[in-house]
Amino acid sequence: MKDVKKERETRDKDLYVNSGYLFNSRVPFKEKKMPLRILSAGTYQLFTWPKLPTWRPKGRVDWQIIYIAAGEGHFFLNGQEVVVPAGNMVLYQPKQQQKYFYYGKDRTQVWFVHFTGREVRSILKHYEIPLDGYILHTGIAREFEDLFRKMRDELVKCAWGYEEMLTYLFRELMLTIHRRMMEDAPRVSGFIQEEMDRAKAYFEENYNKEISIEQYAASRSMSTSWFNRSFRSEAGTSPMQYILEIRIRNAQILLETTDYSVADIAAVIGYDNPMYFSRLFRKAKGMSPAKYRKAYREKYLAEI
Repeated sequence: MKDVKKERETRDKDLYVNSGYLFNSRVPFKEKKMPLRILSAGTYQLFTWPKLPTWRPKGRVDWQIIYIAAGEGHFFLNGQEVVVPAGNMVLYQPKQQQKYFYYGKDRTQVWFVHFTGREVRSILKHYEIPLDGYILHTGIAREFEDLFRKMRDELVKCAWGYEEMLTYLFRELMLTIHRRMMEDAPRVSGFIQEEMDRAKAYFEENYNKEISIEQYAASRSMSTSWFNRSFRSEAGTSPMQYILEIRIRNAQILLETTDYSVADIAAVIGYDNPMYFSRLFRKAKGMSPAKYRKAYREKYLAEI
């Protein structure tokens, strides 16, 4: 018994699986009445598990999207083996043959979602998801994993309205895929993309605090110069300019919607010196905060 328990514990560390299924059923079906229905979502992650194969000669009756979040997957598409690296998705339509492998040596992590419905094809076309191939070049983004995870959690918890929430999350996934695929700028590596997305999220949440770019870069084990260069390449602007734009944007909202003084607004968005804030605002918007508020309200009153 001890040997069996030890082997089970070892296998648990070799392969991580966490999935949710509609009605807790693993049996796929074709939905003919509802526009869209999410059947399952989850993740597989290989550590030292040697190989995880999937072989469905006649495919499935539902649709499937597989997102390669790390490592790579080996897919047999149109009779040829194609190595699909992280930062791509594979779309399987109903009844398409499915043959693919993940290898432990690649430390692969994938997320998946199965879905069905009478309007699936038109929904995918609406988001300009190509249906004439298999591979979607999406790049790596944290929001992809977040959306897959949320769908899985909804299927596990089955809270009130979970099927409606699943359709919202799926549409958000489609919209995010569309935006990523339409980006004109060349995609950076998955590691850099993930780190820059993490930095943006941190700046958005902490823009009104004192932020040291040097300290932030060090906290992520990066040099300041490397971080600045990578951030500019991905975001098109420097980290400090990115933070400034967030502050100015929120200052505009406060000037438009409140009667707070300029000094109070400066403090809210992270500046102790209202004069310094006013100079930055004038440089960014071409007028002082007070003139901006006056001009906005005159325009607003004229429109109503």
